[in-house]
Order: sequence, then C-alpha cells, then structure tokens
Amino acid sequence: MSVVSVADVERANGVLIIFAKDILTPLAADRAKELNIRIERSGSLRSAAPPAASPMPSIPLAPSRSAPAAKPSVSPGSLQLGALSGSLYRRGAPVPPQMRVGGEPNAATNDDRPRAAVIGAGHVGATTALRLAETSLFSRVVLVDIVPGLAAGLALDMWHSSGLRGFTTRIEGSTDLAALEEARYVVMTAGRPRQPGMSRTDLTGVNAEIVGGVADGIRRYAPNAVVVVVTNPLEEMTHLMAKLSGFAANKVIGMAGVLDSARFCSLIALEGVARPQDVDAIALGSHGAEMVIPLSLATANGRPIETLIAKDRLAAIVERARDSGAEVVKLLQKGSAYFSPAESAASMVAAMVKGSSPVIAACVQSGGAYGVADTRLGLPVRLDANGVKEIVTLPLRPEEQAALAEAARSIAKRISELG
Repeated sequence: MSVVSVADVERANGVLIIFAKDILTPLAADRAKELNIRIERSGSLRSAAPPAASPMPSIPLAPSRSAPAAKPSVSPGSLQLGALSGSLYRRGAPVPPQMRVGGEPNAATNDDRPRAAVIGAGHVGATTALRLAETSLFSRVVLVDIVPGLAAGLALDMWHSSGLRGFTTRIEGSTDLAALEEARYVVMTAGRPRQPGMSRTDLTGVNAEIVGGVADGIRRYAPNAVVVVVTNPLEEMTHLMAKLSGFAANKVIGMAGVLDSARFCSLIALEGVARPQDVDAIALGSHGAEMVIPLSLATANGRPIETLIAKDRLAAIVERARDSGAEVVKLLQKGSAYFSPAESAASMVAAMVKGSSPVIAACVQSGGAYGVADTRLGLPVRLDANGVKEIVTLPLRPEEQAALAEAARSIAKRISELG
C-alpha cells in the first residue's frame, strides 16, 4: 500500500495508474483535476518490487527474510507501514476508508453492553457523556446536539483520551436524533442554562419547547429507553418528558435528589465532622425552594448530624444547599454548574446498568406515596435496569412529612400551569 501524493500526479504524463490498496490523497485528487490527469486504478495489488516503468515506485512494507533489513530510500508517493502523509491532514478532507480508525463494530466482537445517549453537548451533557464512557459499562455513548460539528468534535476529543483513561466505550457525536437508535439509557440535558438573577422556573417556556421536540425523537428512535431528565425546571420538564414520550412512569426519572444530596453532604464535610463520602443524607421534595432534607435521617460516620453540629448552623447549611445552584451561577457570572450535575446523572445511569442501586433521591411519579398528591416529586427510590424499581418508605418526622406534602402541592400547581 502506498500514498499517492501531489508529486506523483505532477510526474504523470496524462494518465496515472495506481494499485488496488493505494491511497489517493485529497490534495493529489484535486491536483489531478487541475492538470487533467486521468487516474486509473488497477485491480491488482502492488508488488514489493514494481517494474522499472511503473509511474509510482514504492517501498516494500517489510524487509526480506533472506537479507538484513536496509534503510529504504523513500521516494515521493511511497509509504512505510505506520507512516502518514501530511497531505492527508487537509482540513475538512475525507479520510480514505483504508485509513479510518474503528468504524462500525465487528459483529464477531459480540459486544452486548448497552448503549447510552446524551442529548445536549453543553457543559453538563459533554461531561455526562465522558463520565458514562469512563465506566466502560457501555458499548457506545452517543452525544447529540443541533449545533453542527459540536457533538462530533467533543466526542472525538473524548475518544482520543480513551487510552490515557483506560476506557473501552466508544463515544460518537451527531446532530440527528436518529442516532438514539438502540440506546437503552438516554440523559436529557439540552436546554437553556440559568443566568445570574434567573430562577429555574424562568426557563420553563423555552426549555419546554426543547423537551417537546426531543421527547418525540426519543419515542421514535429509542422506545425502550429509560430517560434521565436534567433540564430545568426539573420537575416540570420531567413531567413533560413523560407526558410527551408516553413512557411508563418508571421509565422517566428526574435527576435532582442525587445532586442536592451530594451538595448537602459536601457542605457538611466543610464543618470538619467527616469526609463527604462519610456523610449520609437525602434531599427530597423539589430541586429548589421546596427542597426537604430530613435531618432526622442524616448521619456522619454513622452518628446523627444533629448531635455534631449546632441547630442554627445546620439550618444555614440546609439553606445553602437549597441555593447552591444559584450560588454557582452567581460566581460563574455566565452559565451554571455542570461537574456535579453530570456526575449525578452518570451515577444514576451506571447504577441502573449494574442492576441495582442504594436508596437515592430522584424525581418520580409519586403515585400517592407518603400520602402526597400524585405528581412529580423528589422521593427515596431504588433503581434497577428498567428504571425505578420501587419508592422506599423512610421514617420521617411529622414536620418533615408536612414539608414534603407542601412541596408536592407547589410542584403540582406549577405542572398544572404548564398545561
């Protein structure tokens, strides 16, 4: 196999004969058109020692077994194994099939790992896709965004890190929702992010339109998927995704409780009582002002938090956890949080692929659990491969139960206003 270069074309006299596995670079093809050089491809393979009259000499791909290897003298248009011609790197040029890395998976590999998809290649979506790929739990992760080239470029950049990070999940990018085909899990992150001074509900109108279009694509191309919704306002968009996709209640899950719980645990750790991973707490209710963190259940290294931190200080930490998203938005001045939301969404999907999860908080259809209205609400759940396995009953104090019921009423009102 040799690479046919511009120099080969310019040496040709009217006709340039190339062989079956030779690669014609895009620049060489363009130069041939300019000089009216006809390219003819021979059906035979190039031999290691071409005739002297050959218009394009080449170098053997391996030294002869009967003689010591000698350093070849490289002539224009030839290629040693593993070398690449600089002319292949013309921006926007198609890569010849012989030089493409990867491509469609070989059926012989029998890669039965599920596929995942992330919709929206913003900070949250791109980071979620990378986190999912790094688990190596998936055969492929597809990143989808309407901006031409954005998802594909980010996906390729992530895949370039696969050897360094040691993951085997292929990452691909697309502008077409048809790329969702065969996806078992879909993470919805597309939507306008918050800006300073905006509440999550300020995003309702514009993001509802985006969710509506995506729900139709998911229903069409990934009808058996479990959907994790990250787009804000979280409860309303989760409800809308479920309604417009027509998916069963256990198949559409809002990501908020995992994030809010993690934020609270990390803030507790700043008090010096434990590491974040040694704090056990759960955030229920809404992803906003009606967030309910049952302090009666919160522990640090197995000890009740209420015995470790003063009551007024705990109240301040709960309030900061509620406002953590806005705090990040204010500090960034443009855009919103993405590392912790992406990690939260990816951890939920990974737990489902593994077939089980600990008790986590997620926005689900309440179905009358905890005696609250039947609406989308942050509740304790366990997940399995098919989505929500069960809503878990936790022993709440009367005031915690009342706060959860109030959150449900507020969310139900907002959903009814959504229409």
